[in-house]
Amino acid sequence: MSIKTRFAPSPTGYLHVGGARTALFSWLYARKHGGKFILRIEDTDLERSTQESIDAILEGMTWLGLEYDEGPFYQTHHFDRYKEIIQQLLDQGDAYYCYCSKEELEQLRAEQMANKEKPRYNGKCRDLTGPKNDREAVIRFKNPVDGVVTIPDLIKGDIVVANKELDDLIIARGDGTPTYNLTVVVDDMDMKVSHVIRGDDHINNTPRQMNILKALGVELPKYAHLPMILGSDGARLSKRHGAVSVMQYRDDGYLPEALLNYLVRLGWSHGDQEIFSIDEMIEHFALENVNVSASTFNTEKLLWLNHHYIMSSDPAHVARHLSWHMGELGIDPSEGPSLVEMVKAQRERCKTLVEMAAASVYFYKDFESYDEKAAKKNFTPGSDEVLARLHDEFSVVTEWQGEALHQIVVSLAEAMELGLGKVAQPLRVAICGSAVSPAIDITLSLLGKEKTLARIQRAIKYIKN
Repeated sequence: MSIKTRFAPSPTGYLHVGGARTALFSWLYARKHGGKFILRIEDTDLERSTQESIDAILEGMTWLGLEYDEGPFYQTHHFDRYKEIIQQLLDQGDAYYCYCSKEELEQLRAEQMANKEKPRYNGKCRDLTGPKNDREAVIRFKNPVDGVVTIPDLIKGDIVVANKELDDLIIARGDGTPTYNLTVVVDDMDMKVSHVIRGDDHINNTPRQMNILKALGVELPKYAHLPMILGSDGARLSKRHGAVSVMQYRDDGYLPEALLNYLVRLGWSHGDQEIFSIDEMIEHFALENVNVSASTFNTEKLLWLNHHYIMSSDPAHVARHLSWHMGELGIDPSEGPSLVEMVKAQRERCKTLVEMAAASVYFYKDFESYDEKAAKKNFTPGSDEVLARLHDEFSVVTEWQGEALHQIVVSLAEAMELGLGKVAQPLRVAICGSAVSPAIDITLSLLGKEKTLARIQRAIKYIKN
């Protein structure tokens, strides 16, 4: 069998975490089995679909690195094909025109609810032979009334649904536009999708779609329904739980590898392994190891993973992502020390790239003021003399190198009979604006001679005033 999976989001919002996990699992399955992965934009909801949402989906897929082999396909480009299939179902007697008004359907639903019955269309127009020209009609699929539909779900096992529980769903609206369950079926059929991997909120749609495919006489794809993702409060993950948009995680300073690693473990496991490279995900991924029950999103675990990847990834790779965050702060990272060296200097103390960017600003741009608490503690009587001596020593240095600079600080502390902190801390506040920075030798080395001397002079004036 030729393996082909698809990710088919509706462009009515951003690419959310649940969708990203679905895309990842579909992508991994295709990569594991030498298949193809399709991106399909299901944009037939013309009122809610937007170009902005399409752009957000494409941006999210690119940031995550989930490259697709075919697409993006757009359902709005296939309306003629959908009409062709709808007509085929009409001609076969597997679909019919329904003239029931909205008021009639609402009354039927109210009666069924009052009688504690499952609300469903009663098939009133199912056996009409002629059109009613005075009314706008929808088109319904004529679902079988007997027997059962068995979904051999690759995650949940067999799911059996009685056909009598399924009503005759609408496949074309009154204006002729096709509905979701029809377009999905046609696209999966035409694109030869072998495996439909999607959230378990689609389980109710699957037996209906299977019946349409059977009526069209085509081979059914295999289905795998992923359990939902819950927030820490046990409710379905939503905006109120924080960042659920994939690009929000980019904005918050996460690396794509960290999010992918977190998502792959959100409902799937391979022994007790927690850290997975992309290649390891592909090698070990199997649908039979996906959990049946829902998973809970844990932001602290994601943050831990992100710090792991900041620490263990190639600094050049981290620097490439850090560059975007520096730009968001209005900083051109080419106008200062190497971002690769900046990553090496800052990665132990920073769990996100937002933290790293904020902690690196003073290397590229002069700060407006000193941290009040740090200045009060470290700019004490006599600290101006310490800084003046450091300025003299640094001025004659010809090779601005960390180890030599550190030795100057140590030697001056000994010469002035001061603790190292009484020299290094005033220096740190002078050149950084606060009492927090990487090791003083690394900080001096990255900052450079010119900025260091200028900032020491500024601090001396501040102390004297």
